[in-house]
Amino acid sequence: MTYLLLAEKPSAAKNFAKALGGMSGSYNGQAYQVQTLYGHMLEFVEPHEMVGDREKKDFQSWEPETMPWDVSQLNWKKQPQKSKNMKTGKVTSKAGAIADVKKAAQNASAIVIATDKDPSGEGQLIGWEVIQAIGWKGPVKRMYFIDESEKELQKGFKGIIDLPSYNKDGEYVKANVRSMWDFLSMQVTRIATTAARAQGYGVVVRQGRLKSVMTKLVADQLALVKAYKKKPYFEVKYKDENGNVFARKFDEDKDNWRFGTKADAEKDQQNYGASKVVQDSKTRKETAPGKLLDLGGLAAILGTRGYKSKEVLATYQKMYDAKIVSYPRTEDKFISTEQFNEMLPLVDQVAGVVGADVSLLTHRKARPTHVKNGGAHGANRPGTVVPKSLDALSSYGLSAKAIYETLAKNFLAMFGENYVYDSIKGHIEKHPTFTTTVSVPIDQGFKAIFDADQETADETGEDDTSVGLGQNGSPIVAEGVNKKPPHPSHKWLEKQLSKYEVGTGATRVSTLSEVTNGKTALLVDARGKLTLTKTGEIAAVLLEGSQIADPAVTEKLFKAMKDAGEFKVKTHDVLDTATTLIKHDKGVFYRNAQSLHKKVGSPDASMALAKAKPKTEGVFKPTGEKVKFNKEWGGHTFTDQEVEKLLNGDTIAIQATNKKTGKTVKVEGSLGQGTFKGHPFWGFQRKSAESYTIANAPFPKSWSGYIFTKEDEKQLRAGEKIKIKAISNKTKKPFDAAITFELKEFKGDKIWGIEPHFTPRKDPTKFTRANAPFKEEFSGYKFTEQEVMDLRAGGKVMVTAKGKKGKSFTCNVSLELKEYNGSKFWGVEAHFG
Repeated sequence: MTYLLLAEKPSAAKNFAKALGGMSGSYNGQAYQVQTLYGHMLEFVEPHEMVGDREKKDFQSWEPETMPWDVSQLNWKKQPQKSKNMKTGKVTSKAGAIADVKKAAQNASAIVIATDKDPSGEGQLIGWEVIQAIGWKGPVKRMYFIDESEKELQKGFKGIIDLPSYNKDGEYVKANVRSMWDFLSMQVTRIATTAARAQGYGVVVRQGRLKSVMTKLVADQLALVKAYKKKPYFEVKYKDENGNVFARKFDEDKDNWRFGTKADAEKDQQNYGASKVVQDSKTRKETAPGKLLDLGGLAAILGTRGYKSKEVLATYQKMYDAKIVSYPRTEDKFISTEQFNEMLPLVDQVAGVVGADVSLLTHRKARPTHVKNGGAHGANRPGTVVPKSLDALSSYGLSAKAIYETLAKNFLAMFGENYVYDSIKGHIEKHPTFTTTVSVPIDQGFKAIFDADQETADETGEDDTSVGLGQNGSPIVAEGVNKKPPHPSHKWLEKQLSKYEVGTGATRVSTLSEVTNGKTALLVDARGKLTLTKTGEIAAVLLEGSQIADPAVTEKLFKAMKDAGEFKVKTHDVLDTATTLIKHDKGVFYRNAQSLHKKVGSPDASMALAKAKPKTEGVFKPTGEKVKFNKEWGGHTFTDQEVEKLLNGDTIAIQATNKKTGKTVKVEGSLGQGTFKGHPFWGFQRKSAESYTIANAPFPKSWSGYIFTKEDEKQLRAGEKIKIKAISNKTKKPFDAAITFELKEFKGDKIWGIEPHFTPRKDPTKFTRANAPFKEEFSGYKFTEQEVMDLRAGGKVMVTAKGKKGKSFTCNVSLELKEYNGSKFWGVEAHFG
């Protein structure tokens, strides 16, 4: 019996191999083989590919009039995930990786899902969707582990358990219903974008469930900040010789001793005189360290230091892969007894890295508030690999040092003693309604290491520096002001989302990263302070009164997804909530869009809708179908005669203009159906390169500054290789090249073009110092024949050369086989001192 272990990614597969003794073999008497996945390997097909022929047209249109979709029509078909390299244009598919799993499974008696255990069940979904894709009918098992350390992976392997069928596996069901709901929610973005564009705004308004909640919360808070009007007031208070202030509790409905002017308060002050201070009580109190951080809390703290969510996520993942920090996507705010015992011997070492005072780390017993069993990965904390120093972490990313220092100090705080203080209450003897409560620090305890509550607070609290109550109090006139709403920040948003239990810490960080980056960004994150982009302002207006932006609705949705995983509700019942929400918000978006110009202003140049190309229509004779298509293509407007030929199904030749280069090229094509971003359309379809031969393919007029003659073209079309003198686009220097005319690939597309052929350079290691080619000068100094001979003989030559700034310097040089950027070459090496 051989287990096929599905690791979530290549780095995880390597860790499995290290822990178990190789990519295949036997561990603890059980044969195994490790097979790597690459995260999600499958994705849903386009909506129109999930329905029957009768419904295909409606689902293909993506028009709001056809939304919300009838969920019962969808078969939820998936395909291997595809991705496009934006630089090269090359499209890659994970079909090959899935085929590798299928091949490996032929020798397996059971497949083991050995992916990460996520709060959302994502790891289960990653495994199951591949197992379903390869048509596996055998046993499926599950391996759980806290992290990818050798000890935990070995423990997880020994504890492999059986799984029921996928539709009875709660973790899979929960994750799958979430992915289906999110797929349906794409309609919300389409409707919002269409509503905005109907008003002239050429934007894409991304209205995802968490994105919308974030945007609306920030927009509402910014509105409160904008509407705030400062209203100062004055009142009488008492102050003792230690600086403690005694005040009365104010009831707006009953009391009238707050005044709008200082003069009125000073007049009231005359009714009060000096009086003794009476101490009512003195109580010794203690406060335990705050909770351990999750990724959301950590990123919020680092945001105030200028580190973006995207950077923190990427850097943390690299540090996790190196076992320097713990698993990122955890919901736990505590660690297990086993995790505590594992880290206990490393406490002093971690403290040394972050500069924490070891003498403060005296609480070496597990705190019940921080250490308890029942979690999965445990709270975010330092890993078992302790770096030599903070500087040693720089290679992992800009935020690496800050991540480790914050995470480590937060973790170390639980080894500090409780914060101890005296809580003292008192009043003014002659006027007992004037009271105060002060805290007198006795022992800073963990606060001298790290105070998580203070660090994650959106507003800075007042320092507790009281030395106790004084003996006497004197009346003063104190100025107050109505409280200003806090500006929305990363910390503030994290608290709002946590309050409604919307998303996990890691999910909130990744989503904030999404909405603060790219052309469709909704928010701006400036050192943790959040504001709206222009698109964000549009989104906020549309979201007013919507369900997608209501955190209470999202909170209920998360509960419903959890209930589906526990089989308390059916999957279709959860998906029906998407239909109800989309139907409701569709009307809301279109109504709210009417006020966009008033609330946001007219579209600026960057948002102006692209001018629609002129259309023409007619009957496409080969099929008898009535079609509508653009009358313009590549800067060329079709004549009436060309339109008639296109409708007849004929191929025509036009002169089109390349948008980037401005050059005109001859293009042949005919009328046909194409797709753009998954949407079908009728239009001019360029003749594919493969349909040409070398004899009739479009031929360029020039290449790298060389203009072809008719004889050149004749030879090249005959398949010959010719030599030309071209000019480098970069250096503008002439160079010799041998070229052919070929069908080749460029950015994922096949094209006919010029292919240069250069003589490969001889391997530098095949040369000796005596015959190696090298540049016979160094920093402006030209070697004499004798000096060249000396260098080739292995000697050193003293030269006086000039540096980059023109200053002269003297040094010895030799001729050496060197390496630069992975390439070897013979060159002059300078020797100083």
